[in-house]
Amino acid sequence: MEPFAAGALRATFAENVKRRRQRLGWSQEKLAFEADLHRVYMNRLEALGRNVTLDMVERLAHALGVDPVELLLQPRQPAPPSPDQAKS
Repeated sequence: MEPFAAGALRATFAENVKRRRQRLGWSQEKLAFEADLHRVYMNRLEALGRNVTLDMVERLAHALGVDPVELLLQPRQPAPPSPDQAKS
């Protein structure tokens, strides 16, 4: 397990929200509308200027159609290629 970095979970959450929002083709304004939030709040959240509550995690997850846990997990890094794959 990596050492604790202050704000790491907030950064992971913001990046996951942004990635999922972009995958849906939504603007920050569209996500704000779907989650019943102000668009400025969304901008600040993605810029790490907001410290969200668990209620907000649930609200955004619902709007994005994912389980709240998915927004809190660090993305998995792709496994390095095996020596056989690297040769091909």
